[in-house]
Amino acid sequence: MINIEDHIRTIPDYPKPGILFYDIGTLLAHGAAWKETVTRFSDLISPLHPDVLLGVESRGFLIGSAVAANLGLSFMMIRKKGKLPGKTVSQSYALEYGSDTLEIQEGIIDSGKKAVLCDDLLATGGTASATIALARQLGLDIVQAAFIIELGFLNGRARLDVPVGSLLCYDK
Repeated sequence: MINIEDHIRTIPDYPKPGILFYDIGTLLAHGAAWKETVTRFSDLISPLHPDVLLGVESRGFLIGSAVAANLGLSFMMIRKKGKLPGKTVSQSYALEYGSDTLEIQEGIIDSGKKAVLCDDLLATGGTASATIALARQLGLDIVQAAFIIELGFLNGRARLDVPVGSLLCYDK
């Protein structure tokens, strides 16, 4: 069995001093480890029987679309403002320094569908919380937020009002 954690590279002081960045680039570069990640993520999500997976730009696209294809589910992209064609719904949220806006396309998935939010990393929970609020504007039922990595010491799951699943959790 492959230890996924062995393929996560840490980069100190990125993107700014004092931050330890958990890089999944090395995980993606190892085919067998990435395949194992997709399998384990699929196993995490499958019992929930969702209709659609939501991937947050940009690394959430990687895990979300791979797992959606693996499970035969629909996939929707959550993107930064101005990146999606057609009619969209927006959700702004606060960042450490400023704010950002996420969008999702209208009319792609019917309301009432069960959805799982997928992303590579849960840190403070700001992006995930905004994504959940955004999906609810379309009438989606968010049944879980799932992440490859959770930074437990930042307590991001406390900001989310849905169950949280993660493959790896770092508590320091």
